[in-house]
Order: sequence, then C-alpha cells, then structure tokens
Amino acid sequence: MSTVHDSVKDYYGKELQSSSDLKTNACCTAVAPPLEIKQALRKVHAEVQDKYYGCGLTIPSELDGLRILDLGSGSGRDCYIAAQLVGERGEVVGVDMTEEQLDVANKHLEYHREKFGYAKSNVQFVKGNIERLDELEFATESFDLIISNCVINLASDKDKVLADAFKLLKPGGEMYFSDVYSDRRIPQELQNDQVLWGECLSGALYWNDFMGAARKAGFSDPRVVEDEPITIENDLLEDKVGNIKFYSVTYRLFKIEGLEQYCEDYGQAARYKGTLPTEKDSFNLDNHHEFPKGKIMSVCGNTYRMLSDTRYAKHFDFFGDWSTHYGIYEDCGTEVPFTSNSVEEENTGGGCC
Repeated sequence: MSTVHDSVKDYYGKELQSSSDLKTNACCTAVAPPLEIKQALRKVHAEVQDKYYGCGLTIPSELDGLRILDLGSGSGRDCYIAAQLVGERGEVVGVDMTEEQLDVANKHLEYHREKFGYAKSNVQFVKGNIERLDELEFATESFDLIISNCVINLASDKDKVLADAFKLLKPGGEMYFSDVYSDRRIPQELQNDQVLWGECLSGALYWNDFMGAARKAGFSDPRVVEDEPITIENDLLEDKVGNIKFYSVTYRLFKIEGLEQYCEDYGQAARYKGTLPTEKDSFNLDNHHEFPKGKIMSVCGNTYRMLSDTRYAKHFDFFGDWSTHYGIYEDCGTEVPFTSNSVEEENTGGGCC
C-alpha cells in the first residue's frame, strides 16, 4: 500500500505540473458546470485551477451553512468553489496527502478570503490519507456533505474510504462524488502500471465491486447523477487497457436510516415547490428523477426518504405514508454490469423508479 501511495504522491506532486501534463482525458471534466459553479470558479486563483485533476462535477445544490469534507482536495479548487456556496457561516475541510498540492492550496487561503469578502477564511486543508480518515481528528457524524473528485480510484482500500466516510456523515448527510469506473476488474499487471494508475485508469472501481462496497459501508441505494464514457485518447495506453471500458460517473450516496436495497412501492408521492434558487423550474435528484415544479410525482420509498429526510425536505410537499406496502416499485430492474454505451442506473436494482 505504501508503494501505491508514494507513486500517487510522486505523480501528482512531481510528474504533473498542470492539467496539460495529463496523458489521457480520464481526469478531465467534460460536463459543463451550472451557472453558480461557473460564477464561483471565476473567483478561484489561476494556479489552483491549473493544478486541477478532476473528472466530474462534485458540488450539489442547497449548500448554505453546510460543513463539507473534500477527500483528495488537491490544489483546493473544489474547496474554494464550495466555500462560496456554503457562505461565511459554512465550513469546508480538504484532505490530501500530497505536499506539493497542499502547498498550492494553503498559499492562496488569504487571497480567497479577500476575494469572497469574508472576515475569516472558512476553508481548512489537512494533510492526511483518505484511507486513514479514522486517524484524523474528525468527530463522528460531523459533516453534512462529503465530496471527492476523481480520487477514490487512487486508493488501495476503497472499502475503507467509503466506510469511514459513512461514519463521518451526519444522519441525512450525503456523499457526492465523481470517479472513474470500469466494466470489469482491472488485471494486476495493469494495476502495477504507475502511469495507468496515476491517470486514474488502472485503479478504476469495477461497477459491481463498488455497489457491494457502498452497500456494505451503509449506503443502501447509490444513485447515479451523471455518467460519461472515457475515451482515453492516447494510443499507447489504449492498447495497454485493451477491451476494458471506462466511465466517469457522479454518484450521490445518502446516509439515511431505513433505505432499502431495492425500490419498494408504498403509494407515496412528492411535489417540488420550485424554491431552490439554482433549480427554479425543476429539481433533478439523479439521472432518473426529475421533479418539475408543482407536479405531483409518484416515488418509491427510498426516493421519498432522500427528499423528506435530507436538507431538501423544505423544498417539497409529501403525500402518503408507510402504512401499506404494494410490492416492488414498478419498472425496477436487476443488477447487471455496464452496457457498452452508458451507465444505466436502472440496471443496478436501486434507484430505478
């Protein structure tokens, strides 16, 4: 494990000097950010942005006043975006093990405090390994939201990362993260390739292994927010990985008591009030659940809880209770691997209503 950690620190601390040094497009964000993220990004220092190596958008809505933990925060780009969205009374903590990245993040603390107009900085960076969160001085159930951007694939013990994250979340809290996934387990010889590992490919999470690890940690119903195929665009590395297909996927994992593994029907419904300033016309919980403003939408029990037992509750009206179970929610699927075209959440057996 220490060899892997040393390799990652060397790759991101010494080998890569900016995002232009990446050899593939695996650690690149292809999805255009929403307006509020674009506006926040304009205030982030150029050096911080230049050393960004993410693969997705890891900042959800409704963040005012939250305490956020960023796993593998790197140069601090996502932390400094989130710091603006949580407001001055919120807090963002970044954890990273690469000294060079932390140096960049810490160097610009005062710059961003002034840019945001805050009396004191609401951002803190901690040196640490995301596989050893239990060794850091974080209290159990002390974070509202945990984010991570293309970093968990670099960890050797991914199960522990998820398990520790679950413990650190408050009830009703959420882990919202983007990472690289594969349609099969990566052979050991590819895992030993330092470049492929550093480029976020050979440490990619195999779909079914991730689902098992997430549920074992306590996240009963993982939900896909966005997914995109990764094309690599490097002939030499494409030849090495052969037929393995890779995807950039953003997940949201809720820590909610009572979530079930499958979508169950209790005859419930929810109506979005249109009160989120960033989503006035409709709210997207995940890539299967869009709630148009004012429309009563039938939901499974898990979706009902993800709205009623989280920070989103005040933005919805709820209908129904838990008194009658009508069986499995209509249109639920069974667990199968990726298709060749995209990641389909309906194929996971959870979040498929």
